[in-house]
Amino acid sequence: MICYDRLWKTLIDRYMNRIELRDKIGISNATLAKLGKNEPVNLKIIESICQGLHCGIEDVVEIIP
Repeated sequence: MICYDRLWKTLIDRYMNRIELRDKIGISNATLAKLGKNEPVNLKIIESICQGLHCGIEDVVEIIP
């Protein structure tokens, strides 16, 4: 299972909310909703998040067996 809890923690650590993330990296509301529901998103989106937040993929997504 894909889990984006690390992304939400990273946002909290950076005093940023989901809407600010959306605006900063230019993702749609639908993509933001998918992230909120732990649904798969394109790897390009994950890359954009990592670049926008200057962090690694391990700070964004976790795979839970």
